[in-house]
Amino acid sequence: MNMSLRTPTTTPLAAGHADPDAPPALSPLGLVTLLVGTFLPMTDFFIVNVALPTIDHDLHASPGMLQLVVAGYGVAYAVLLVVGGRLGDAIGRRRLFIAGMAGFTLTSLACGLAPSIGLLVAGRALQGAASAMMLPQVLSSIQATTSGKGRARALGFYGATGGLAAVAGQLLGGVLVSADIAGTGWRPIFLVNVPVGVVGMVLAGRVIPETRSSAPAPVDRSGTAFLGATLLALLVPLTEGRSLGWPAWTVALLVVAPFLAAGFVRAERRLERRGGAPLVPMSVLAVPSMRRGLLLGLPFFAGFGGFMFVYALTLQVGAHFSALRTGMTLVPMALGFLAASLAMPWLVARFGRTQLTIGAAIQFCGLGGLAWALTAGWPHPAMWSLCIPSLACGVGQGMIMPPLFRIVLSEVPPALAGVGSGVLTTMQQTALGLGVATIGSLYLSASAHGGRSSLHASVLVLVILTAVAVVVGAASQALPREVPASSGAGAASADEPLELAALEAGV
Repeated sequence: MNMSLRTPTTTPLAAGHADPDAPPALSPLGLVTLLVGTFLPMTDFFIVNVALPTIDHDLHASPGMLQLVVAGYGVAYAVLLVVGGRLGDAIGRRRLFIAGMAGFTLTSLACGLAPSIGLLVAGRALQGAASAMMLPQVLSSIQATTSGKGRARALGFYGATGGLAAVAGQLLGGVLVSADIAGTGWRPIFLVNVPVGVVGMVLAGRVIPETRSSAPAPVDRSGTAFLGATLLALLVPLTEGRSLGWPAWTVALLVVAPFLAAGFVRAERRLERRGGAPLVPMSVLAVPSMRRGLLLGLPFFAGFGGFMFVYALTLQVGAHFSALRTGMTLVPMALGFLAASLAMPWLVARFGRTQLTIGAAIQFCGLGGLAWALTAGWPHPAMWSLCIPSLACGVGQGMIMPPLFRIVLSEVPPALAGVGSGVLTTMQQTALGLGVATIGSLYLSASAHGGRSSLHASVLVLVILTAVAVVVGAASQALPREVPASSGAGAASADEPLELAALEAGV
């Protein structure tokens, strides 16, 4: 799931506090407002998958442009995630939260009214950028305005919001598209954000205390530019190259991409040597658990992003499910993820790092079950036969994703824990976008003839993902043996970074 990833020092700015060192209090309504800023961007990641066939029909989109509708959002968010956190630390978190929500509301309106697929892709990328400005302020504001049991409750609600957003995204997307309100088809999945965003902005200005860091880190402009250019050089040709017949410019971008990546590494090393604050500090990557975790997380998250794209198309285009039926079929996966995430403290205490291996085995069984159910029932697979393995997939993902973050960060020095978790989440969002580009392109190539080729393409993707599950299960044994104990279920102690406590709370 997504989160802001720093552990800043805060300075209260709200008026009326006699003690300048006392944090401004966060009211229940203020917490609800922050959680709205969590719910909207998380829901938007899931809601759009269900609407892709309808968008294709309405805007006559190429398969590559459909991929960019999904991947563009995630990549823009990944590139600007740390930037958004640092800007909030510097200029005020409430101020940037409101600005981010305003941007998210306006870009949602632009997406809902987009007359062409090109403008929709641009709107989605801007929507991801707005999310990167808004969402990082949530955990930072909780850190600055709560303590003790109040912080534990806030983190618990934050974790639950992430899980509920996944469920709501599947259902709401299916309901809105199937309802076809006034003949608008897919457009309400974006337009529904507008009134919620307006209310959220008004409330934020009144009920969220303003805080900022006393020593904010500067924005790494060169690192951000190199990372963005590298991802675009990969993403655009991988999504558009096949449908365009691989023109010279797509090949040229793929050739340039490694050089841009090398430039990014050099720029980050140079900035760190000068004592600056790079987007991805190379010293953190030298930590064995971090390096192994990135190598483990990359295929896992890429597989998840590709799966969500492929599975929604398989059900609607191949099996002719309605958008609502597709959303209902995906809900068990979200519920399984939520249940496993909430049970994480007990599972970690009971199994340690073996939890990841168990989760990978459950996911392996779930993916295999989906392949069997699709093959046995094609072209009209029974909904119940898909729901059971979908639930297993969700449980497996929920047993892997949150503890993976915590285990990987276990060897990172406490002073660098916020930086390390920022690197991990940037990798997560990048992998989700690239997974849509690579796995999605493979599926679209293999299913180009329609009919039964859609089934064969889906099974091929599921087989690849089962292989990824095997790799994740085996490689997880190379991670640290124990997960560090925390100060309680979701309660951040004085010396424990908020991000780690949030992960334990089920985020």
